[in-house]
Amino acid sequence: MLLSMTGFGEAHRKDASLAVSAEVRTINSRYFKLVTRCGEGYGTLEPQIENLIRQHIKRGTVQVSLRVERARASDDFQFNVAVLSGYRQQLEELRKAWKLPSPVSVEALLPLPGVVNPDVAGPENVAADWPLISKTLQAAVDNMTVMRIDEGRAMAADLAANCASVARELDAIELRSPLVADAYRTRLTERLTKTLADYQVTLQASDLIREISIYAERSDISEETVRLRSHLEQFADTLELPESSGRKLEFLTQEMFRETNTIGSKANDVQISRHVIEIKSAIERIREMIQNVE
Repeated sequence: MLLSMTGFGEAHRKDASLAVSAEVRTINSRYFKLVTRCGEGYGTLEPQIENLIRQHIKRGTVQVSLRVERARASDDFQFNVAVLSGYRQQLEELRKAWKLPSPVSVEALLPLPGVVNPDVAGPENVAADWPLISKTLQAAVDNMTVMRIDEGRAMAADLAANCASVARELDAIELRSPLVADAYRTRLTERLTKTLADYQVTLQASDLIREISIYAERSDISEETVRLRSHLEQFADTLELPESSGRKLEFLTQEMFRETNTIGSKANDVQISRHVIEIKSAIERIREMIQNVE
């Protein structure tokens, strides 16, 4: 079963004192990379978050956004007296300098930055909040996995179709391959006969056979076609594995491209070259799609 490296999932959970929202996004990458964004005080949860994510994702860039809102009580907010006094003193000096009639009110100072500090979650609160956070994060990952599975099915179907295209072109190459030596023998015989007739020289049949045999050996592509077909079979088997195997598919794709290049260089035939071009086009489509398979 293929899994796409691209996906998105979100989830929301809450209890009497806590509300948690989690978003998980994944994009393709050669290796595993985790980027987390947590609320203030919850950065210490990154090891637990990574452990949970790694249970579901092998490679790719994963972006986790976690938002935690706690039900606030009056004791959760503290006045920063030093900051408040500093604001008041500076504003009083400005009021006197500008000769303003009204004194500065406390209500006007409260919205200023740093005057009221909310109580940031401490280690004991973070540990107590983790069960609800982990459930929310797990739900977001599950939702993301559904998307990755659906996209993986579509990708598997497209990959299978491209492999079938490669197989059809390979069938045509295998049918054409035995005729290449015969065509070369005919061309060579006609050219030699015409040339030698002009000089009244006789060519021994054994010399012609030896020349044709050398050409046939150099242009033999039977080994390459067998290996290419074997790679296609391994590719199809890998698509049916229970786990997603993007790295193995990537390796097989490279090997298929290498064998196809060798076939094109050794065959030295126009018709075979046309089939090779079609195979390369299909393999390139496969290669591009494999980049997004986990």
